[in-house]
Parts: sequence; C-alpha cells; structure tokens
Amino acid sequence: MSQVLRQHAEQQFAEELDALQKADDRPRPPNWKLSPWAVLQYLMGGKLSNGFEVSAKYIGSPRLMEIAVSTLATDRALLLYGVPGTAKSWVSEHLSAAVSGDSTMLIQGTAGTSEEQLRYGWNYAQLLAHGPSEKALIPSPLVHAMKLGKIARIEELTRIPADVQDTLITVLSEKTLPVPELSTEFQAVAGFSVIATANNRDKGVNELSSALKRRFNTVVLPVPASQDEEVQIVTKRVGEQSRALQLPAEAPALEEVRRVVQIFRELRNGQTEDGRTVRIKSPSSTLSTAEAISVINSGMALAGHFGDGVLRAHDVASGLLGAVIKDPVQDSVVWKEYLETVVKERAEWKDLYRACREQI
Repeated sequence: MSQVLRQHAEQQFAEELDALQKADDRPRPPNWKLSPWAVLQYLMGGKLSNGFEVSAKYIGSPRLMEIAVSTLATDRALLLYGVPGTAKSWVSEHLSAAVSGDSTMLIQGTAGTSEEQLRYGWNYAQLLAHGPSEKALIPSPLVHAMKLGKIARIEELTRIPADVQDTLITVLSEKTLPVPELSTEFQAVAGFSVIATANNRDKGVNELSSALKRRFNTVVLPVPASQDEEVQIVTKRVGEQSRALQLPAEAPALEEVRRVVQIFRELRNGQTEDGRTVRIKSPSSTLSTAEAISVINSGMALAGHFGDGVLRAHDVASGLLGAVIKDPVQDSVVWKEYLETVVKERAEWKDLYRACREQI
C-alpha cells in the first residue's frame, strides 16, 4: 500500500484531537467537535490537565487565534489575510480540523474558478436522460459543508473573478443557496461557516465588493514578530516535513536555520538585524517563512543524497539563490550587493559567503 505524502490535519493529529475531546468539558457551539477553548489549545499547543502534551500548530499571537475561533462561533465568515507564507492556509486547515473534524471541503480559487465550482454543477448524462433533478445535481464542497454543518474553505478568494465571488453573498448572509432550476434551496445546518484566505501581494487581484467584505471578519496574519519566533517556526516545520519526506540527513544545526532566517528578514525588512547597515535593497521575492523552510529542506535533501548527511553552507547556498532571485536582472544585483556589503563582513559567515559566490 502506497504511503500518503501528506495527511490531512485531522488524520495527522488525530491523537491530539481525541485527547482534547476527552478533556474538553466546556460548552461547544452546535456541531462543533471541540469547544472554542479546546480549539485554541489545539492551535497554540500546551499541556492538558492530564499531562498530555499538545503541539503548537501556530506560533504567534494567541489573541489573533482567539478572534479567529470566536468569529466561527458567530454568524460571520472568517477571512485570513496577509502576505504569502504567513500560514493562512495552514491555520485554515487546522481550524477546520478542530471545529468540524474535516478539513477537506476545499475550493481552490483561481482566475478560472466558475460559479458552478462555488455552487453546484450538473451531471449532463442524468440531465439529458431525466431532466433537472436533485439526482443530476453535483454539489460543491460549499454545499456539502452547508448540508453537514461543517466548515468550507476557500483558498485565494481574491483570485476568483468578482462576479463569481459575489455568489457567496446570499450564502453568507441568508445561510441558504437557491437552486432555481429545481425551485428549491439548500439551507445551512448549524455549525456551517466559511474560512477564506487571501494575500495582499498578488498583482491584478479581484478586490472584494463592499457587500462581500461586510460578511467576513478579517484577521490579518503578520510575518513573525521576531527572529527567534521565526527560527522556532522554521525548525519545527522542517522537522515535521523531513520526517514525512524521510530525508536521509541529520536535523539541521540551529545556527544554519538562524542564518537563513536572518538573511530572509534582513532582505525583507531592508536593514540588518543589528541595525548597523541602515539600508539594504529588497528583492522582488516575498522571502516568506514558508520559503525559508523550503530552503532548509532543499539543503537537507542535497546533504542527505549527495553529501555526508550534515547540512552545510554549500547545501544552503543553492536554495538561497533560488529563493531570492526571481527576477534574473533586478534580484541578481540586490543579492550580489547584499553578499558584498553584509555577508562578506561577518567573520563567522565566511563559509556561506564563499558558497554563495560560487553559485552565482
């Protein structure tokens, strides 16, 4: 039997969800698997009264997660907003897993997303043979969530054309979805809600109408506040992913992770962490935490399959180059200048400087 590369959150963390459910004696909204308190514990991690340790899924402000969870307990939908790589999809999946026990009712937003993908489509063989009927109707994940009282997830909402986005207005305000072809409607069961994600770095996105914005409570997920917090996130996710991918390499030294994170933060913020270099040019790439994780994982794959299994500067260098240089002209200039003015001047980074110069 083939091994699944990545399990859904409710499968991967089934033991934690079960332990929380047994320990949870607080009021639960209708059709919720856990109380809002337990959902927050699942997200932020901690030790239960019986000594069971729950791992942290989100490292950041607990208040933001409190707002997100409490939003789902009201009649408002939740919009997770922020730059790429701030764990919007990750938080969306884990919220759905904790609240509904099911994170799979997902619609991926693209420029080609149609109204049928949000609402329902038709089995044309059934339609031609028997005419319009509920048997011929193909419900979307949104409709399934309405009927079951669960959470529907919509990824990249602002990539969806504006006229298709507005299909959600009636669903979010009236909690019904009309089916005029059958002179009927789908009514949402208690527990139904929508979590949408959107990022503010896309070019040419479709802004939400004011009517649709009012149906959402927006929670902005920021980049990690400190270098230590970002290092903690990267270290945790690298460990989880390397185990899932079965990479034949040792866990990376904390110093290597810290260097990658520091480079990303300095280029992202336009200044060095120590404040000595006041101004650094920023590349066109987002240099998110997710990309830092990818750089370390890529380095571990190189070290494991083509080295001695220990992550070193030359393993990291190629990943850094690919992450930073998205525009081969503009970003190359930025990267070379950063190497010469910042990396070269750090005595303890000489190995990384040489490795990066070799890659250019």
